[in-house]
Amino acid sequence: MYVDKRIFDPLIAVRKQVDGMMEGRDDRFYYVTSESVTEGHPDKVCDQISDGILDAYLGKDPKSRVAIEAMASANTLMLAGEVTSSGHVDVVAKAREIIRNIGYTEHGKGFDADTCMIFTNIHNQSPDISMGVTRSAGTGKEVLGGGDQGIMYGYAVNETESLMPLSCHLANRLAERLAYVRKVQKADFLYPDGKTQVTMKYNEAGKPVCIHSIVVSTQHSENISHKLLEAFIRCTVIEPVIDPQWITPKTRIHVNPTGRFVIGGPAGDTGVTGRKIMVDTYGTVGKHGGGAFSGKDPTKVDRSAAYMARYVAKNIVAAELADRCEVALAYVIGGIGPEAITVNTFGTGRIPDSSIEELVKSVFSFGVADYISELNLRTPQFLKTAAYGHFGRDDQGFRWEETDKAWLLKQLAF
Repeated sequence: MYVDKRIFDPLIAVRKQVDGMMEGRDDRFYYVTSESVTEGHPDKVCDQISDGILDAYLGKDPKSRVAIEAMASANTLMLAGEVTSSGHVDVVAKAREIIRNIGYTEHGKGFDADTCMIFTNIHNQSPDISMGVTRSAGTGKEVLGGGDQGIMYGYAVNETESLMPLSCHLANRLAERLAYVRKVQKADFLYPDGKTQVTMKYNEAGKPVCIHSIVVSTQHSENISHKLLEAFIRCTVIEPVIDPQWITPKTRIHVNPTGRFVIGGPAGDTGVTGRKIMVDTYGTVGKHGGGAFSGKDPTKVDRSAAYMARYVAKNIVAAELADRCEVALAYVIGGIGPEAITVNTFGTGRIPDSSIEELVKSVFSFGVADYISELNLRTPQFLKTAAYGHFGRDDQGFRWEETDKAWLLKQLAF
């Protein structure tokens, strides 16, 4: 068979170009990037509204079944979902309260708490779902089936005191600081919307070396110049958060890279509940099963089992059984316990991963009702999770961030 060799000429040229690029690459280093957003980001506005409504229902009926979604755009908010509860919540008033607390209070800016139109379409939970969740063991002990199927991941690494990836931790703290400066230090030329991003450089041993770049984008008043805004953000946001040990002469710092960010929040972009799942978790470092968290009561395993997986992974690393750990839990709708429990320490384990899995099964209970009780997941607390990360925030009283089982794991392992 005759083959025209000219067909392969472009492929050969591309291969030579790639080989040339590879020759200049330094395989001793790699980069990890994580982003975060402030509470005024349109997606986070929706997450907070969904979780604020969830908290309100749990406060009146701890066994409420709630799945609330929000969409915000151009002075309009839509609330939809399913609720089965003995309590009543004025969801419109709750939404306005949350929007006001975020800082969208100025009329005429495209979205504010008092004048935005709010539409609702909320109905009872499907009986087909409810029958899988409501189970009875005949023993007087609560037994619940998972409210959905899915694979949930938890992650921990000993790069920070909170056992979170460093890039994710710093991005969240920068976003949190940006809101603090605006709200507490009364920088009234800053508006609620904002984003941050941190790129860390790692060596071949997997240890962070330095920060390659930092991005802080903040919505602002028209009355402040870009030059003054950049200097202000460097001094009041970046410097208080970033340890100088991570900064080098080559570190790039970008403040409002486009030069202007006046129109923001839902007036600039439509927001939807559950669109910032990597911001909510480990900042692209750990795996994600795909299920969003906000607006869901703890019978929804795509939320609650992710908290349980983080709890287990954090205790494994705190026990010094591994430097880095990922825990995967698989559930089926209606299932009382997991279909599978998997531990991966990425070669950093002090004992085999299979041995850690057996320890985990002996120390923790993975029944849906059991871990809901263990982690206090019927307590109203979820509005606090809806901005600046669900994990790595030891100051918020989240039960899944405790390392109270580390001593037992360590004792059993060694």
